[in-house]
Amino acid sequence: MCGIVGAVAQRDVAEILVEGLRRLEYRGYDSAGVAVLDNNNLQRVRRLGKVAELAEALTREPVSGGTGIAHTRWATHGEPSERNAHPHMSAEHIAVVHNGIIENHVSLKTALEAKGHAFSSDTDTEVIAHLVVEELKNASSLLHAVQNTVKQLKGAYGTVIIDKNDPERMIVARSGSPLVVGLGIGENFVASDQLALLPVTRRFIYLEEGDVAEITRRSVDIFNTLGEKIVREIHESSANYDAADKGPYRHFMLKETFEQPESVTSTLEGRLGEHTVLEETFGNGAATLFHQVQHVQIVACGTSYHAGMVARYWLETYAGISCNVEIASEFRYRKSFVQPNSLLVSISQSGETADTLAALRLAKDLGYLGSLTICNVAGSSLVRESDLAFMTRAGAEIGVASTKAFTTQLVGFAMLTLAIGKHHGLTLDKQKELTAALKSLPRKLEETLELAKSIEGLAEDFADKHHALFLGRGDQYPIAMEGALKLKEISYIHAEAYAAGELKHGPLALIDAEMPIIVVAPNNDLLEKLKSNVEEVRARGGQLYVFADAASQFKSDDTMKVIQIPDVHPWLAPIVYTLPLQLLSYYVAIIKGTDVDQPRNLAKSVTVE
Repeated sequence: MCGIVGAVAQRDVAEILVEGLRRLEYRGYDSAGVAVLDNNNLQRVRRLGKVAELAEALTREPVSGGTGIAHTRWATHGEPSERNAHPHMSAEHIAVVHNGIIENHVSLKTALEAKGHAFSSDTDTEVIAHLVVEELKNASSLLHAVQNTVKQLKGAYGTVIIDKNDPERMIVARSGSPLVVGLGIGENFVASDQLALLPVTRRFIYLEEGDVAEITRRSVDIFNTLGEKIVREIHESSANYDAADKGPYRHFMLKETFEQPESVTSTLEGRLGEHTVLEETFGNGAATLFHQVQHVQIVACGTSYHAGMVARYWLETYAGISCNVEIASEFRYRKSFVQPNSLLVSISQSGETADTLAALRLAKDLGYLGSLTICNVAGSSLVRESDLAFMTRAGAEIGVASTKAFTTQLVGFAMLTLAIGKHHGLTLDKQKELTAALKSLPRKLEETLELAKSIEGLAEDFADKHHALFLGRGDQYPIAMEGALKLKEISYIHAEAYAAGELKHGPLALIDAEMPIIVVAPNNDLLEKLKSNVEEVRARGGQLYVFADAASQFKSDDTMKVIQIPDVHPWLAPIVYTLPLQLLSYYVAIIKGTDVDQPRNLAKSVTVE
């Protein structure tokens, strides 16, 4: 969601801050701003809209100085506007940027107004700036003022504070919203995502829950919730910051769609033996834990939830253990029964999804046997707080609509199925068969992407459509859900997905010549049932778009357009059939003229409830 960048250096930092914001544009935002200190002068520039508009404003109103903070805002409190954009200020000397939500901001604001503080925005963030000013009246330093301030905050925050009266330092605090410190030579940085800082450093410290840090050019001092000075591990990043470049592609989403064979290859690399998965892939002690597991509880949000739904079919079919899947935002707010010897599996591209992280923390108190996360970001909160972790190695995903993060999550679940299944009756012959299928997957994805031109042609039929229906059966039903999500996310067409067997229980009422019906139809045990559902649509004049392999024997005619998908092992068909639905949604969005990479109202990393 919102993006934070901060710097303390001997050189001018304005360009570093703006470039950092550009690299965080994938997170989704509606306004941007910077504040820079120079010779005790606090300069602030904010703009509604894109970072490019902020950069243009800075060419007309240049700022300079060695200490500064910057922010891209995704509105939670107060409409998108320049007055609500960060940084926020108080008493003309304190500037603050903040990610998260301050849940008790109303009561804090009332108390601050009673003390004479005047508010100039509708945001929850502004209370932080005024609280710091109030605390400075009695505190011995900016650090102590911030430490006293955060004790009064309820909710989630990743925040950075600067003071024109103390221009050589930044104070940062983290609770529920991620912050990473970047270490330079004679300069230091902070950001909500290391991607923002890769052009200036590759050495990072990930702040933990409750940490407050004082950052100067030459030092980083970190304090825990008790105010004790502590040391956090330094991590060396090998990430490629060129991942933030589109290359020859028109959009990041298209680039990332075509990167999937390479991403899946990376996910598999070094993790498969000759006949099965290497359990060490999931962390130390994984084999012992998997042997004890009798039930899996999956929690996730959005696209990751769909990956979990596919995994339920796999775990129950091949691994022979029961599995439940629940939306994390529901799981965390209901009383649940924990099955004996249950493994909690969380899924998140960023590893910072607020509801999923809260579900993991709740599970620690509920008596789960252990926890595993499937994640794309090595230093994220989910990875650090889970007992085991499977890193998807998808690389940076910039487009808001997930593509390669989703398919590599599915690969992770496929490997988890093998790893658990070998302890619960999955025969060696079956392990060999499934492992061979996994090894062939990248090539199958390459063959599927060769259909792009054909799918682009289909997209023209959707130019004047406002609704669409996606159908699938078995483990293809979640793929239909994912296809519908992609179409609605980036083309703004209302799209829904149904298990095809449910058609006669309501959705058939929607069928007419104006309602496109998209069907995923691999050659599996449910194919004949699915064909009956397709005939129900045809009988009512629906226009069908069927993705199927040759063995499924669908034929194109006036009421049905068929795109032939490469033959693939039924186990991995959900992964392969995801790609044509991604391409369809992309090309429809192009025709509709929407902002593909940054669709309206959405954010990449949802770090608030």
